[in-house]
Amino acid sequence: MTTMESRATTAKPTTTSTEPARNRSYRVGYGHWWWALPAVLLMLALIYATTAGGAFYAFTDWTGIGSFHFTGLANFRKIFQADELTGSLVNTLVLAFGFLVFTNMLGLLFALALNRGLKSRYVLRTLLFMPVVIAPIAVSYIWKFIFAFNGPLNQTLAAVGLSSWRHDWLGDPDFALWCVLAVMVWQSVGFAMVIYLAGLATVPQELEEAAALDGAGTVTRFRKITVPMIQPSIAIATTLMLIQGLRVFDQVLALTSGGPAGATQTLATEVYQQTFVFNNFGFGAALALVLSVLILVFTVIQQRATRDRL
Repeated sequence: MTTMESRATTAKPTTTSTEPARNRSYRVGYGHWWWALPAVLLMLALIYATTAGGAFYAFTDWTGIGSFHFTGLANFRKIFQADELTGSLVNTLVLAFGFLVFTNMLGLLFALALNRGLKSRYVLRTLLFMPVVIAPIAVSYIWKFIFAFNGPLNQTLAAVGLSSWRHDWLGDPDFALWCVLAVMVWQSVGFAMVIYLAGLATVPQELEEAAALDGAGTVTRFRKITVPMIQPSIAIATTLMLIQGLRVFDQVLALTSGGPAGATQTLATEVYQQTFVFNNFGFGAALALVLSVLILVFTVIQQRATRDRL
């Protein structure tokens, strides 16, 4: 009896001591949600309220000052009926998907090359990531000097005996858009590389070594082991690159200003010109709304495409 009583006595405080811990976890998890209220209100005021205001003006003919009139869907009909605006939409999609493909392909290749084993990998990682931290407008002006007809690129081609390849890269409608894409990829490939390096760090080296001992080749190990284990990194990198490509603005404005002859005009630069150059605030708001919906739709599609694989 004495032993049983002592066990009961020791068990009783254990039961009562767990209850306050459970209550504390409940209070921490659900009782202090109001700490996030200021941040939520600030986001609602600065992002969602302003977005809603811009969407409201998309259905008007407001010029930035004075009164306005409701025009319904007239601004949107004008967007899809004007050939130059349709061209801007096509340019936006070309830049977005080209940027998505090349940054992810090159970023993954660099990540695989600099993942482990190479002694100078840390220096090379730093060099590849450096363009990411530079302002896009500064990078664009540097490349504008490089692409100039008397710039370093054409001078280098002439020095190696390729004078026939010299070109007015940014002044030719056939090359200007691809030059913009090259600058975008050059600056952002380091960011994609860092995302993939984080994913590759989660792949156990012992698993790859075991697969190699079983006779699996490099390509097989990459398809069967590496790719499935870095699916979260693939989803993050593709989503960020897609959004960044759809809203490209700085590079186009600095390199070509939408030219030549509108060959590099995008929806983002059209929003800027219609709103602040031509004072068509209502029409510019409609363009901005179309761009926002476009980004939302493609982002949701991309997330659904990768959701079942995570």
